[in-house]
Amino acid sequence: MTVPATPRPAALITGASGGIGLELARLCAKDGHDVVLVARTAEKLEEAAKYLAGMYGVRAEVIVADLRDAEAPVAIMEEVGRRGLVVDVLVNNAGVGLWGLFGRQDMQQVLDLIQLNLTSLTHLTRLALPGMVSRHRGRVLNVASAGGFAPGPLMAVYFATKSYVIHFSEAIHNELRGTGVTVTALCPGPVATGFGEAAGMQGVNLQALPGALDAAAVARAGYRAMRRGRPVVIPGLVMQLTILAGRLSPRWLVTHLTRWFQERKGT
Repeated sequence: MTVPATPRPAALITGASGGIGLELARLCAKDGHDVVLVARTAEKLEEAAKYLAGMYGVRAEVIVADLRDAEAPVAIMEEVGRRGLVVDVLVNNAGVGLWGLFGRQDMQQVLDLIQLNLTSLTHLTRLALPGMVSRHRGRVLNVASAGGFAPGPLMAVYFATKSYVIHFSEAIHNELRGTGVTVTALCPGPVATGFGEAAGMQGVNLQALPGALDAAAVARAGYRAMRRGRPVVIPGLVMQLTILAGRLSPRWLVTHLTRWFQERKGT
């Protein structure tokens, strides 16, 4: 009688083809985790998987999926199971921004943003948690944003989704006390990736804010916090002080200043 192979624990990272996601995948692999890399671009994922497997001697799997598709989370987790893996680290990094006045934005782009930033993140977390709890072991890292601590004129829906991610992560972290499973929200400020360009943020005042970190530094801060089981981490002293100042200021002033940061220079 053949005994079925025990599924191998792995780290599943979405948005893993570049930026913060790829850096987080590298940290997971460096720690000895097998990794499952998820994104829409097959070529970039294959390059990343080859590098991680060769550099760290881990198993690196690729799943090409578009998390704007409501059926993608279930399909991803089913594929992970078919490959003989279980998720003991889930990194929900995939996300997108959209700059501009809400009343003028394309509705399909808005709905795609909500599906990607919010709904698929929630769905993947719900699919992964029962197995983690049953094994008394697991970590979830949800990449939010410092923008989630304030209203975000000119990026209203993006800021709102990141506020959800922060509050959702903190709440589930509390619910999971004593299970061996933790949830962490990573809340970076401006990061040197292609996010701003893709969101249409070229030339906004926010880009001149001092203390911006690179993707590797943000990933290190998030990974350390995840390993320690912290519910929220804000990388960088400048951004920590900025958020503290916002919490101590009148809400109207925070909204006004956030609007200024999102405006293009000279407007």
